[in-house]
Amino acid sequence: MDNTALLSTQAFFEHAPCALVVMAPDGTLVRCNQTLADWLGYDSATLHAMSFDQLLPADGRVFLLTHWGPLLNMQGSISEVKIALRHRDGRKLPMLLSGVRRESDDGIRYHLALFSALESTSSGKAALEAMQRAEEMLAQKIEAESALQRAQTELAAAYQEVQRRAVFSEQMVAIASHDLKNPLTAIQMAASMLKRDLPSDRARRLLAGIDTSTERALRMIVDLLDFASVRLGPGMTIRRERVDLVRAVDYSISELKVAFPDAQIRHYARGWRVVQVDPDRLQQLMGNLVANAVAYGDLRYPITVTTDFSDDGAVVTVHNHGAAIDDALLPTLFEPMTRGSDCQDTVRSVGLGLFIVKKIAEAHGGSVNMCSDGVLGTRFEVWLG
Repeated sequence: MDNTALLSTQAFFEHAPCALVVMAPDGTLVRCNQTLADWLGYDSATLHAMSFDQLLPADGRVFLLTHWGPLLNMQGSISEVKIALRHRDGRKLPMLLSGVRRESDDGIRYHLALFSALESTSSGKAALEAMQRAEEMLAQKIEAESALQRAQTELAAAYQEVQRRAVFSEQMVAIASHDLKNPLTAIQMAASMLKRDLPSDRARRLLAGIDTSTERALRMIVDLLDFASVRLGPGMTIRRERVDLVRAVDYSISELKVAFPDAQIRHYARGWRVVQVDPDRLQQLMGNLVANAVAYGDLRYPITVTTDFSDDGAVVTVHNHGAAIDDALLPTLFEPMTRGSDCQDTVRSVGLGLFIVKKIAEAHGGSVNMCSDGVLGTRFEVWLG
């Protein structure tokens, strides 16, 4: 063995993680490593001058003579025998002893390895605690997953119940709107007939008020029925016809001027064309946009309706002056139950007008855009494909 290997072997022996002892049959310490000296508090020279039995307490010496010493001679080896060694200050240090009996030219030698039982016990205790903690965490994880599963099941059931109630509510709206439409139509027709027969100006004014209120109620009911159709039925339906768009818009505006006598409504046409649209839906779209302009615009200024044409289709624009629409409302402006402001008005009472406008435009393969400014006013532009 070369010097480097020898030094390496010696270093391993001296500083091994356990105490190493070579002992003669009479207990003489032929060799012991630095680890044992450090554990027992002796310097190496003092330790080598002692015998092994001097390191044992009285009961340990008896145990050596009666148990593990004879067992080592008979079997040739022992494993993990519990003993105690005396520290220099008198303390007893628990050890686990393993050893083998060797014969060489120098005679019989006992090669012993001693492990600190304190370190072993501490490591075992730490491992046990870690295992218990892991089991506790696993149990907590299982319980958390079970609780999450229960919560998800309850949430799914609650969601289904909310959906059921929402559908029921929308069905009730549809039924009520349908049932209200017929008597209101009858009231409107009766008011129109009476208005022709009564000579009194006061009676005509009262009947005109009844006619206007009934028309407003009918518009809202139609919106509610369309809303229910979009949410519960086939969606917005249209029946396209060849329509003179300019004339159709003029006709709608003439009726809207009667419905909104306080508003100045003007129509400008840029060009002329026959287009394929649903005339009833066009009138409904115009009514909703103009009613929206009357409700939220400044009626000191006129409401302007413009029809325009391009190669892709027709464009209808409704413009009004007044305060700008709040930016916070823009993302949901065309959603149902959305109003342009918090103020109460006598023109509209439900926030479905712009929702219906959007659905009518989409049913025609088009779209609706809006821009609003405090100086330039508010403009809704509907493209009909």
